[in-house]
Amino acid sequence: MLDIMNPSLSREQLLHSLYEAAELEHNLMCTYLYAAWSIRSGEEDGLDARQQALLAQWKEDILRVAIEEMSHLVSVWNITVALGGAPRIGRYNFPLEPGALPASIVVKLAPFNRDTLQHFIFLERPADSTEPDGAGFVSASRFTRGNRTTRHTPMVYDYSTVGEFYASLKGDISRFVAEHGEDVAFAGDRALQLQGAGFGLPQARPVLCARTALEAFDAIVAQGEGAAHECANSHFSRFLQIRDSFDELLREDPEFVAAHPAAVNPVLRAPPRPEGRVWLEDSRAVATVDLANAGYGLMLRLLAYAYAVPTTDPRKPVVIQLAIGLMRGISPLAEAAARLPAGPSNPGCNAGMSFTALRDSAALPPGASADRLVRERLREFAAGAAELAGWSARHAQAAAIFARLASTAEAQLPDTTPISTPVTASAPATAAPPPAVEIVPGRDIEIQYHGPRCIHARFCVTGAPTVFLANVQGPWIHPDTMPVERLVDIAHACPSGAIQYRRLDGKQDEHAPPVNLTTVREAGPLAIRAELVLAGQPAGFRATLCRCGASKQKPFCDGTHKVTGFAASGEPPTQGTDMLPVRDGPLRVDPEPDGPLAVSGNLEIISGTGRIVARVTSARLCRCGGSQNKPFCDGTHAKIGFHAD
Repeated sequence: MLDIMNPSLSREQLLHSLYEAAELEHNLMCTYLYAAWSIRSGEEDGLDARQQALLAQWKEDILRVAIEEMSHLVSVWNITVALGGAPRIGRYNFPLEPGALPASIVVKLAPFNRDTLQHFIFLERPADSTEPDGAGFVSASRFTRGNRTTRHTPMVYDYSTVGEFYASLKGDISRFVAEHGEDVAFAGDRALQLQGAGFGLPQARPVLCARTALEAFDAIVAQGEGAAHECANSHFSRFLQIRDSFDELLREDPEFVAAHPAAVNPVLRAPPRPEGRVWLEDSRAVATVDLANAGYGLMLRLLAYAYAVPTTDPRKPVVIQLAIGLMRGISPLAEAAARLPAGPSNPGCNAGMSFTALRDSAALPPGASADRLVRERLREFAAGAAELAGWSARHAQAAAIFARLASTAEAQLPDTTPISTPVTASAPATAAPPPAVEIVPGRDIEIQYHGPRCIHARFCVTGAPTVFLANVQGPWIHPDTMPVERLVDIAHACPSGAIQYRRLDGKQDEHAPPVNLTTVREAGPLAIRAELVLAGQPAGFRATLCRCGASKQKPFCDGTHKVTGFAASGEPPTQGTDMLPVRDGPLRVDPEPDGPLAVSGNLEIISGTGRIVARVTSARLCRCGGSQNKPFCDGTHAKIGFHAD
C-alpha cells in the first residue's frame, strides 16, 4: 500500500528540480554575458595595445564560458524532454527574489570588475575550494529552503555548490530509473530534443537513457560548476587565469578600470522597490535596452518552438537559426547599452541590458499563427533597429542583423506553408540560368557550364574527353560526341555543380539525391549533394563551398586553398550520429555576413573516406578557416576579423 506520509520520488519532482537547474544555468549565462559586454575595448576607451589585447582575451574567455553555459542549459532541457516534460525556457527577472536559489548562490547583473570576477570564481568553485565570494555578492538574508524530505508536492531544497545540486539530481534519476525501469523513465519523444552539435554546442547531446543523462550531468560539473577537483580547462580555472592577469595590471596601475560602469540590475520601469536596482531614464539607453530585451524574449520563444516540433518538421532548424541570429543581434545592442548613461538619477552610472523575460516564454501552438507572430516581431525589430542605426556602429550592426533575420523569416516561414509541409525549392534544372552560364545545346541534351563554380576536379575532361576539350581556343563543349546516359553520369560526378544539364529527349532531368550529404575534403572545400537552396535561391544538387576563407568566389570554392597552404583534416572526429528520421529534402545554406555557413535541413556530414561525422538538422559550418572544431564554427571568425558577404 502507498505510504501517503512518505511517497516515492515522483517524475514531477524530477522535472521540478530540472526546472531549477535550467533557471540556474540560464541565470549564470546572463550574468557572464552582461559582464563581458561591459568590458572596455579599443583606443577609444583609452587602452594601450597591451591592455587592449588582454581585455579582448578576457572578454573572449568569458563569452566562451557563457556559450558553454548555454550548452549546459540545452543538456538540461534535453534531459527534461527525455523524461516526458517540457523544458523550462523562461526564468525569474533580475534581481532574483530570496528563495529562487539557495542563499549561498547569488546571481545578479553587474559590470566586470575585480569583485564580479571573484564572484564568478566562487560560483564555479570546486567542492573543496576555500575561495570566498566577491564583495557585494553575499546574500543580504540567510534563509533555508526546506529539506530533502519527499512529498507529493514538488519542493525545492538547499545545496552549497552547483556540483552538490547536480550530484543530488544524478542520485534522484538513478533512483527513479531503478524503481520504474529505463523504458518507463525515459518515455519522452526523442525527436523533440535539440542536437547541439549542429549549432555550435557539441557538448549538448540527445539524452536516450540513464547513462546519457548521467553523462550529461558529469560533463556539466567537470566543465565548470562545482567540479570535484580543479580541471585545467574548467570555468573555475579560466576565471582564475583572468584574475591573475587582472591582478598584474592592477599592480602596475592600481587605478586601472577594466569595464564601463554598467548598472547593477538595470530595470526599464520605475521599480516599486528601488533597492538593488537602477532605473534607466536616458532615452537612448531605454530604446537600446528595450530592443535588446525584446529580441531576447523572442529568442526564448523560438527556442521553445524548436522543442515543440520534431526533427522531421522543416521549421525546427529554421527557428533554431533565427534564435541564434537574434543572439547575435542582441550582443552589439547590449554593448552599446553599457556605454550609454543610465540617466540623471544615477550620475556616473551607465545602462545595461536587463534581460527582461516574457511573463510566459512557453511555445506558442506550432503552426501558421506562431509563424505569423515570428514574422511580425522580426519586422518590428528590423524597423525599430533601423531608427537607431545612426547612433553608433554597434547600433548599425544590430540593424543589419535584424533586417537579415526579418528577410529570412519571410522566406523560410512563409504565410502560405502549413507546418506539416516541407518548404521545397523550385527545380534547379529548369530554372533560367544566369547570364554567366555557358549553354551548349546538343541533339538530346543541353550542357550548362557554371564557370565561377568550377574547382577543376577534371571529371569532365578525363571522363568525357571528346565532349569537354581541355585547353583549346573556341568551342570546347560538344554534347553529341557521347551517349547521353554516359554524359549524364559524367555530369553527376562533377562535385562543384559547374557541369549541369537539361534533357532534350523527354527523359528525367537531374533530381535530388535520396540522402543529403556534405563531404569534408582534406585541406579543401565542403562538397554538398542535396537539393540546395543557397542564400534563398535554388542552386542545383551539387556544390563545393569554401572553408579556407580565401576564395574569390565565396561562398563557392575556387581552388585558392591550394595556393594559400590551407591545412584542415578531411577526417574530423565523429560527433552526433543518431539516425535522422528523414534523410532528404531541401537543404538551406545561408552564408552569414562575416560568419559561418548556417545550414538547416536534414544533413549527414561525412569524412573524405565516407565515415559519418555527424547527422544534423541544423549546423553552423566554418568558412573562415580558423575554427578549432572544424567543420563546425567555434566563433573564431570574429576573433580573426573574417570578412565575407
